[in-house]
Amino acid sequence: MTTFASPEIRTLEIRNFIGGKWQKSTSAPGLDLTNPATGEPLGQSPSGSAAEVDAAVAAAHTAFPAWRATPAADRIQFLFKLKAILEERFDELAAIITTENGKTLAESKGELRRGIENVEVACGIPVLMQGYSLEDVAPGIDEIMVRQPLGVAAIITPFNFPLMIPLWFLPYAIATGNAVVLKPSDRVPFSAARLVELINETGLPAGVVNLVNGGKAAVDALLDHPLVRAVSFVGSTPVAKYVYTRGSASGKRVQCQGGAKNHVVVLPDADPETTTKIIADSAFGCAGQRCLAVSVTVAIGEAQSWFRESIATTAAALKVGNGLDPAVQMGPVITKASRDRVVSLIGQGAGDSAKLLVDGRNVSNGDGSFVGPTVLDGLPATSSLMETEIFGPVLSVVHAKSVEEAVELIDRSPYGNASSIFTSSGAAARKFRNSVSTGNVGVNIGVPAPMAYFPFSGWKGSFFGVMHAQGRDAIEFFTDKKVIVERWPREWSRKF
Repeated sequence: MTTFASPEIRTLEIRNFIGGKWQKSTSAPGLDLTNPATGEPLGQSPSGSAAEVDAAVAAAHTAFPAWRATPAADRIQFLFKLKAILEERFDELAAIITTENGKTLAESKGELRRGIENVEVACGIPVLMQGYSLEDVAPGIDEIMVRQPLGVAAIITPFNFPLMIPLWFLPYAIATGNAVVLKPSDRVPFSAARLVELINETGLPAGVVNLVNGGKAAVDALLDHPLVRAVSFVGSTPVAKYVYTRGSASGKRVQCQGGAKNHVVVLPDADPETTTKIIADSAFGCAGQRCLAVSVTVAIGEAQSWFRESIATTAAALKVGNGLDPAVQMGPVITKASRDRVVSLIGQGAGDSAKLLVDGRNVSNGDGSFVGPTVLDGLPATSSLMETEIFGPVLSVVHAKSVEEAVELIDRSPYGNASSIFTSSGAAARKFRNSVSTGNVGVNIGVPAPMAYFPFSGWKGSFFGVMHAQGRDAIEFFTDKKVIVERWPREWSRKF
C-alpha cells in the first residue's frame, strides 16, 4: 500500500516566536494532534498562558514605534521578499497544510494562492494608506486627513485555512505600520509556525510579528490585554460573538467572521452538467469545512428532478482518501470527534424524514477521520438541521416554486455569509443578487470568495463588526484617521 507523508512537518516544533526569538512554551499541554488522514501522531499543542501572551504583546509594543516610523515604501519591501519566499516554498507549504488539515494538495495550493494574493495587495500600501486634504476650508485654514497605525494587533485564526486566513490580516496589519501577535488554531499550529519562520527570513525587525500558541486561555489574554488595540478573528458564530463581545468590552476594535449556512438556488434553465459539477465542488471541497461551502441547494420547479439525480451520481463517484494522494478528490474532516459529530447530524437529518440519496457515514480508510460525501433530499423546513452549521461534506436538497420563495428561505437563516444562483436568466440573477440577505453572492459561482482587493463580506450571524477582512476594509480596520486643521496667518509667518 502506498503511503503519503509530508517530511516537512516532522522538522517543525510547536514553539512561540516572541521578539525575534523562538521559545518553547512554558504552559500546560493542550491538544494531542494527529494527521486527519492517517491517525499518525503529529505532536501536542500547548494550552497557552497569559504570561506568554503578555511577553508577545510587550515585544510587539516595543517594536511598534520604530516600525511605525519606517516609511511605508520601506515596510513593503519585506512583503515583496515574503511573496518571493512563499512562491519558492509553495509546494512545501501546501504539503504541511494537507498533512495537518487533511484537505487535498490541490485545495492546499488554492488556499495558499489566495493568501499570496493578499500579500500582493498589501504591497500597494503607499497608495492604499493615503489620506486626503483640502485647502481653504475657511479663510486661511487647511484641513488634512491622515491614516496612522493603531499599535498592537492580535490575529486569531481557525483550523480550516491554516495559511490563507492569517494572510487575510497579517500583511495589511504590518504594511500599515502595526505590530502583530498571531494566535493560530491549536489544531493546526505547524502551518503558522512555518509561515513565521519564512517571515523571519525576510529580515523583518524583531517584534513586528510574534507567534503565540494555545487555546482559550491565550485568546482571553489577548482580548483582555490593555496594549492590544485591534483583534481579527475567524471561527464559529458562538465563538465569534464571544470574541467580539469580550474584545469590544475592553475597548478594542474587533472584526469577527463567524459561521455559515450557505444556500444555492438552481433554476430550471441552469446548465445541468456545469451546475452539478460546480455545486459538488462547493459542497464537498475541503470536506465541506470552509465557510463558503454550500450546505443547502434550493431546486426551483423542474430543476429538482434532474439536479437530484445528477448531484447524487457525482457525489457517489468522488474518491475519498489521503489528500497527499494526487488521485484523491476529498480528504478527511479535521478530527475523529468532528467526524462523529457530522455522522450524528446525518442521522438526525434522516430521522427528520429526509431521504439519504448518498450516505457517507460508512466510509472507512484506515485510521483517518473520514466522512463520505452525503446528499439529503427533502429536509423539512422544521428540521433544526436547516439552521445548523454542519461543517462537513453534507448537502441538503430542498425544493421551492420560485426565486422569491427561495430568497424568503434564505432570509429566515440566522447566517448571512454567502449564497448563489444558477441560471441563464439575467433578470432572475439580478433580482436574486439585489434582494438576497447575504454578504457574498455568486451568479453561476459555487464558492463566491472575494478576491483580495474586495472585502470578505459576511452578514447577520456570519459577521460581527463593521470593517471586513481584505482590501480597503483591511486598511480602514488597521488604521486610525487623524484630522489636522491648520491656520497660518500671514502676520505670523512674517515673524520668522
